[in-house]
Amino acid sequence: MKSVAEVLQVATEHLHRLPGHVFDVLDVSRPASPEAASNLAKVISKLSPLVGNMIEFNTCDFLNSQEEFRDVGVWKRQDPGFPDTVFISAIEPTPGFEIKAWFPLATEITARFKDSQNHFLRGQTDVAILAWLPEFIIFGRPKIIDLVIVPGMSVAKARDTHYHNPPDYLVLEPEDTSLRTQNLQQTNTNGYKWQSADSPEKEAELRQEAASLEASWGPDGATYSPDSEYQSRLRQLLGDYRLASSPCWYL
Repeated sequence: MKSVAEVLQVATEHLHRLPGHVFDVLDVSRPASPEAASNLAKVISKLSPLVGNMIEFNTCDFLNSQEEFRDVGVWKRQDPGFPDTVFISAIEPTPGFEIKAWFPLATEITARFKDSQNHFLRGQTDVAILAWLPEFIIFGRPKIIDLVIVPGMSVAKARDTHYHNPPDYLVLEPEDTSLRTQNLQQTNTNGYKWQSADSPEKEAELRQEAASLEASWGPDGATYSPDSEYQSRLRQLLGDYRLASSPCWYL
């Protein structure tokens, strides 16, 4: 393997063997009675954070057990950091996977994904979502039931296209932090939601002003772009009107 694409392709082929695989990281005992089963079903969602992280760590070990990688490099889990699983080798840029373990019975059904499109320009990062359940739905060991692997860029583009709707909602790229130390560099986008004015009349006036400004950008003014020129336009909107930081968005 000599390229990022080759590393990701070989790793993806191995990961697609995981459906049906049982991770021996935790075993929930079989309920002793129907009442115990009913109670367990009500709280089984609490397994999600712990087991999800254990599956993500074990997936890294699974990749390291494959012969194709042994003389080339090593898969390493980086926490914190993005992506959370990277292939340390002489291959540049560093290939990696952002691995998300998803438990369909959990109360949280989505995962945060805020990294900028600019992070994926070289095609070095894919997103792997692994769906798992206990072997017997509410008890047993964690079992992978299916997975999907897609380029990180496709996820970032879909997110930005979905949320970006100027002037009502703006997606902004992080500032240039390349001169900062590694732990202070930023790669996350941020969302800003339009805040209503105190009166309907003032609200209508501000909306009209903002819409006119956006119209001056041309027919593609509402189409999101991470490039610096378009981001400057968005920052003008952010500076001229009242928009507040929005909660994290999700996959």
